[in-house]
Amino acid sequence: MKAEETVEIDLAGKTSLADTMIIASGRSQRHVGSIADKIIQEMKAKGFGNARVEGMPACDWVLIDAGDILVHIFRPEVRGFYNLEKIWGADRPTGARLAG
Repeated sequence: MKAEETVEIDLAGKTSLADTMIIASGRSQRHVGSIADKIIQEMKAKGFGNARVEGMPACDWVLIDAGDILVHIFRPEVRGFYNLEKIWGADRPTGARLAG
């Protein structure tokens, strides 16, 4: 679906929410919705069950929660505003550093 600026962030040891976060951009609301639809179809086809999905009506930001994998698909302006890469990126402290 030609998602843009796709980033994968390893969350293992940083949170119990998921092991991996994938962040991508779509050029428009329609593109964001199309990317999300394709990901949901592929997950179902590969046996990952029913993921929880939020944000489909507006398609500014769609979150697909498949348990161990979180997928965020944004319009570029919304992605820049929330800046999840900075929040969850490599410089975020791990649980071990927080405890010590």
